[in-house]
Amino acid sequence: MLHQHPQPDDNFLFKIILTGDFGVGKHSIMTRFCTGYGLSGGKTKIPPAFISKTMSVEDKVIEIQVWAPSGQERYGPLPPLYYRGAAGALLLYDITQYKTFVNAEKWLEQLRSNTDANIVIMLVGNKSDLQALRAVSYEEATAFAGKHGTEFIETSALDSSNIDLAFEKLGTGIYQNLKKRGASGDENAIKIKEDVQKEKGGCC
Repeated sequence: MLHQHPQPDDNFLFKIILTGDFGVGKHSIMTRFCTGYGLSGGKTKIPPAFISKTMSVEDKVIEIQVWAPSGQERYGPLPPLYYRGAAGALLLYDITQYKTFVNAEKWLEQLRSNTDANIVIMLVGNKSDLQALRAVSYEEATAFAGKHGTEFIETSALDSSNIDLAFEKLGTGIYQNLKKRGASGDENAIKIKEDVQKEKGGCC
């Protein structure tokens, strides 16, 4: 359940990164989830590196930082700094552009090469509002997720379908993963918080 003004537990801050081809809707999803509004149709200034929000997971109120690249994914791999300290990731493709789905495997390889083995990854088919233009079937994406051991969901940043649910599932997965790695998960969460705090001074 999402909260408007909760006070997060001091020990819990999760960095969640968004990755995938340019134009699949990473900043639109980040903005929709964190602010409740979609991006305007006009030209925007350089988008923020990340936006913070709190959410409730089990009995904890957790602060999360949602990160999205600022266009550099058009030119090649994202720098290691972008991945550092990530506890979870949304791997995006556009359901109307088959090439972005094919390229998801490349982005997944980069994710796993630059992050901790325990990172929680969710495959996300964005732009589900454009069903008439669908190029990637739900079944094919489900098979990809099963093959690579990720969760899967389809979303729409335009009408907000499943946006909150995607982050809720990812946040729950991260928290449950932490509990499995320690008696309470607190030590691991504190480490994540320390890693992310180091990055607040700048971005990739």
